[in-house]
Amino acid sequence: MTAAPARLPDEHVLDDPIGASLNGFHAGFARVRGRVRRFEPDVSKFMSIPPDPTDDDWASAASLAVSAPAILFSAERYTVPEYWPAVNTLDLVQMVAQHVSGVGDPDAVDLGDADVPEVLALTSATKPGPFEIRTIELGTYVGIRDRGELVAMAGERMHVPGWTEISAICTAHSHRGRGLAVRLIHTLVGQIEARGEEAFLHAAITNTSAIDLYDRLGFRERRRLVATGLSAI
Repeated sequence: MTAAPARLPDEHVLDDPIGASLNGFHAGFARVRGRVRRFEPDVSKFMSIPPDPTDDDWASAASLAVSAPAILFSAERYTVPEYWPAVNTLDLVQMVAQHVSGVGDPDAVDLGDADVPEVLALTSATKPGPFEIRTIELGTYVGIRDRGELVAMAGERMHVPGWTEISAICTAHSHRGRGLAVRLIHTLVGQIEARGEEAFLHAAITNTSAIDLYDRLGFRERRRLVATGLSAI
């Protein structure tokens, strides 16, 4: 990326988007143990623990991960207790929309419960990130169809004060290179801006093609994060 990074305060609500979402807009989806929160497992795998977790915090996390794997976001790598069966990490870049135009698209259609089988099939084939059977309940999801087939989609995931995350950006392999994802991003940015909010998103550091695309659209890197995947206990 060649553009200058976003200029936002060092201490910011986006530092812990999972916790901020579960403490506010998405509190109705939260399971809580002590200082630890996670989404209902059939909604999302995401869990929030304090940046300085104690033994009690890890015990709370373990109680929330019984038969349900979890994913943490943090600025630094957590030292996970040895009793956890399996742990993996992924470096992320968090980007915020600074110069992205919000433009509605006449071909973008809202997706709902009736579309979940197709949505799950598309996300399973394209792997945009974790997507569960009830993830679509987190916010607005939009798609583009070709002859009735869902071929591209994107939607809203975490909501924190003043900000909405764009996620699940994916296009069927047969329809890539046509700018469908870009059209859906512009559509969502327009809807988010209409609510007086700003858009942000996350991408794996290794996904350079996606990061370059977001940069060209006007997203700017805010900070790096680490996603820690915890297996079920």
